[in-house]
Amino acid sequence: MTQFSAQDLLDPPAYPNVGYALLADRIGAVMRSFDDVVFVQAEAVVALEAVAASLAKPGLRVLNVVTSMYGDYFAAWLRRGGAIVENVVAELGRPVDLAVFQAALDAMAEVDVVVLVHGEAANGVLNPLPEIAEAAKARGALLVVDAVASIGAHTFEVQTFGIDIAVIGPQKGLGGPAGLSAISVSEAAWAKIAEEPALRLSTLSLLDLKEKWLDLGADALPGTPAPLEFWALDAALDRIDAEEDGIETVIERHQLAARATRAGLRALGVTPWIEEDASASALVTAAPVPSGIEPQALVDAAAEFEGSAISLGVGGVEHLLVRLNHTGIRAAYRPVVANVVAYGQALAALGESVDIDAAIEAVAKTYQDAEPVGSAE
Repeated sequence: MTQFSAQDLLDPPAYPNVGYALLADRIGAVMRSFDDVVFVQAEAVVALEAVAASLAKPGLRVLNVVTSMYGDYFAAWLRRGGAIVENVVAELGRPVDLAVFQAALDAMAEVDVVVLVHGEAANGVLNPLPEIAEAAKARGALLVVDAVASIGAHTFEVQTFGIDIAVIGPQKGLGGPAGLSAISVSEAAWAKIAEEPALRLSTLSLLDLKEKWLDLGADALPGTPAPLEFWALDAALDRIDAEEDGIETVIERHQLAARATRAGLRALGVTPWIEEDASASALVTAAPVPSGIEPQALVDAAAEFEGSAISLGVGGVEHLLVRLNHTGIRAAYRPVVANVVAYGQALAALGESVDIDAAIEAVAKTYQDAEPVGSAE
């Protein structure tokens, strides 16, 4: 473990006022957004609540896709503001079924907003964003996307998909700090947010942030910005820019880590929890908990293998799956093979039959075939 002194974090230099707008532009470039980008000085769940609270109006008609507890949270926040929310609830730990989504959309006489989580770190799901975006635009609805667990791991292009509000947290695929979030907001979304009754005088008010920052020239952020988080985000973006193809290289590294992990699981003799590769997250890979095995016992046994990062699923799937983490700097050969071996050894210790040698070979071959993008570190 890298050692550092907490004293090094004291008294950091102030982040320059001129830097906030530049940083917002850099985040916009990562999201492929030409829209306004604003910062919320908190972890991403606060930014998501700010979006819901700012949009919510009495009578606002929303179709909300639920593939984890975050979809449930968003519905609750919207309803608190008077919105009429129709949930499309996916099977537990699975991506939303497009036919079910389309049927729910068709059943709504009018729809103002469609809400979707793109990727789910809670259970390894990747939802079909391009198809849902097309369907939402065909109905003239605003599209709100939680991209916290997909940015940096999957292609995410605000302009291409026609996304009106996109929320990201830099702490996952981008390898940045957890205490800062960014939101891309289209002109149409700003217009909807500004409709009365508009949320005002609130730390959750995006309209307040627009008027107190963007409309004043995007100089000093309101309040007292935390410099450590902004310097850390600046450094994370510098690291991305240093890659030969920038964010595309970061995405491919995550994609490779997911392919190698899934190849390793299959070589063990295990079918990944989400069988379709196109429906699986590249941040974490969900692996099943076999019948008769206590999930926590599986996680505890896996923790005996140094370098692995395996945890229980979150949001009602704890008894069904564990998550093999290959996020950020863990999207590399050694963490991936450590996860696969740890999961395999844990299964073996708990009485399951697995082929660990074949799994190691499958991971190695996936990386060898992908050089030079794949890191061997």
